[in-house]
Amino acid sequence: MTDGATLLSAARCTRVRRIEIVACGTSWHAGLLGRHVIEELAGIPVGVEYASEYRYRRLLHVPGTLTVAISQSGETADTLEALRAAKAAGSMVIGIVNVVGSTIARESDGGIYLHAGPEVGVASTKAFTSQLVALLLLGLYLGRQRGLSAEQGRTMVEQLRRLPELIQRTLALEPEVRALAEGYADTRNALYLGRGVNFPVALEGALKLKEISYIHAEGYPAAEMKHGPIALIDTDMPVVFVAPRDEVYRKVLSNMQEVKARGGRVIAVTTEGRDDLGTLVDHRLSVPATAPLLSPVLTTIPLQLLAYHLAVVRGCDVDRPRNLAKSVTVE
Repeated sequence: MTDGATLLSAARCTRVRRIEIVACGTSWHAGLLGRHVIEELAGIPVGVEYASEYRYRRLLHVPGTLTVAISQSGETADTLEALRAAKAAGSMVIGIVNVVGSTIARESDGGIYLHAGPEVGVASTKAFTSQLVALLLLGLYLGRQRGLSAEQGRTMVEQLRRLPELIQRTLALEPEVRALAEGYADTRNALYLGRGVNFPVALEGALKLKEISYIHAEGYPAAEMKHGPIALIDTDMPVVFVAPRDEVYRKVLSNMQEVKARGGRVIAVTTEGRDDLGTLVDHRLSVPATAPLLSPVLTTIPLQLLAYHLAVVRGCDVDRPRNLAKSVTVE
C-alpha cells in the first residue's frame, strides 16, 4: 500500500472536492469523527456511508472524489466491495487498516497503516482509537495542503504528542469504572448520548456494551433524545452522557436536566476541573482536557472500560463474544 502522503501530493489535494468514507461497525463510528475532523481542518465536504449499503445505491461519478475505506482487519467483505465499487465509479481510494498486506491494503491506491499491533479480542478497542488518530493526521495533512496555517498545524501536533500521557491518566479511572460496573450489573437497557465530535463516541460506547456484555444499549445525539427516546427514561434506565467541556457542553447539561427530571440515572464522562455538575449526575468520570477534536480519543476509554467490567461482572467471555467474528469476511 502506497503511503497516503505520497499518493496525495499537494496538487492532488487541491483537486479533491469531496470525500466519501466507507466502513462498518466500529470503523463507521471512526468515520463519523473523521467527517468532523476533515471538514474542520481541510474544508472538504465529507460523507460517511455504511459499506454494506454503499454499493447498492446508484453511484454517481463526481470528479475530485476521494474514497476512504476503513477496516481494522483489512478483510471486511462489505468494505472491500464498497472499495471496488468506488474504484469502478472513478474514485481514487485510500485505505486505513491495521493488518499489513491485507486485501484492502493491496487493492487501495494508497493509505495509512495503523500499526496498533494485534488486537486479540473480537471487539475493537485500540484499533478504534488508532483509527481516530489516523483520521486526525489525515485531516491535518489535507488541511496543510489546503490553507491550514502552520501555527494551527503545530498546535494540533503538540496536542497529539501529549496524547500518550493523557491516555495514561485516563486509564487510571479503571478502579472507579470497576466499582461503577458492579452497581449496574443487572441493567437491561442503557442510553448513550453525545453531541458534536462526541456523538460517535456515544454510538461506539453503546456498541461495545452490546457486543461484550449483552446489555441492550442505543446511542443518540443528545438533542435527539426528546424526539422519541425520552419516553424510555425512568429509574431503571441509566443514561451515559459524553460531555467534555467544549462548545456544546451547556447544551448537553440541558439534556442531563431533562433526564434527571424524569428520574433517570445519569453517568457523565466529562473533563477534569471545576465541578459544576453537582447533584445533576449520579456518577462522574473525568478525563484530562485536550483540544476538542482530540477529546474522543480520551472520552471513549472509560466507555470501553465500562463495557469490559460489566461483561466481567456478568460472567461474559470478553475476548470472544457470542455470535461475533473478528474479521467479517462474508456479506
